[in-house]
Amino acid sequence: MIKKQLRKAVIPAAGFGTRMLPFAKSVPKELIPLVDKPVLQYVVEEAVAAGADEILIIISSGKEAIIRHFETAVELEKRLAESGKTALLEEMQKLNHLADISFVYQQELKGLGDAVSMAKEFAGGDPVLILLGDTVMDSAVSRSVAGQLVDVYEKTGSSVVALEEVPDEKVSSYGIADGREIADGILKLSRLVEKPALADAPGRLAVAARYLFTPGIFTALAETLPGLHGEIQLTDAIVKLMQNESVYGCRIRGKRYDLGTPAGFVMANVEFALRRSDLHDTILERLKSVQ
Repeated sequence: MIKKQLRKAVIPAAGFGTRMLPFAKSVPKELIPLVDKPVLQYVVEEAVAAGADEILIIISSGKEAIIRHFETAVELEKRLAESGKTALLEEMQKLNHLADISFVYQQELKGLGDAVSMAKEFAGGDPVLILLGDTVMDSAVSRSVAGQLVDVYEKTGSSVVALEEVPDEKVSSYGIADGREIADGILKLSRLVEKPALADAPGRLAVAARYLFTPGIFTALAETLPGLHGEIQLTDAIVKLMQNESVYGCRIRGKRYDLGTPAGFVMANVEFALRRSDLHDTILERLKSVQ
């Protein structure tokens, strides 16, 4: 297999976000703010930091606000310039030039696997990052979490999934992987089970919202039959892919923030706000006063 440089990323963002209703009825869950920046912008910035300069965002009808967020806001920029708000103006202009961002609609919400399959033409035979649009990754090292997957791909030339260890009570909520550790933090996968009961789980390593695939994933997706609720599961396609080529797992050095739940949203906002010098003292004092 000829190893190609990673230049492309796909962000599935078509889901309804039912766990964040009624808010997500009118505002895409991917635009939920993490302090003062939408979750999806963090995800795009992570992809760019990993080397992607072409990004495809998969949306559904009613999520056009996502498109608008990445478009140039001429009147807003003019107002910022006239009012001398240079720092904000520069931030808006930087947002306009993060990457070459395009969009495609998933007309029927038939699962994550179906969403990823829509990126076949965009991938065009190249490797592609997949980053779930409602999950922020906070890296514990200088390399972004997506970038950590790129590093494994550059060593192996194969597909890679992000892995993190989860507690027993969360095992049944994730795809759980098993494999042989071939280097520090890198596993050659042998099993992948979607949302197993704790007793049936091959371990505690959960797939963590980030993937890097070779073009073989699109063949595997085409051969994957719909499962529960008529959805095409990405995990099932990865299992098929493993029958034809090696797939690796990367224990991420970092922390995952799932902003798709009320608890995750609140906790992440508190943590990120406390990191900011302009907010830290005010937020901390307020938290201390809460009974």
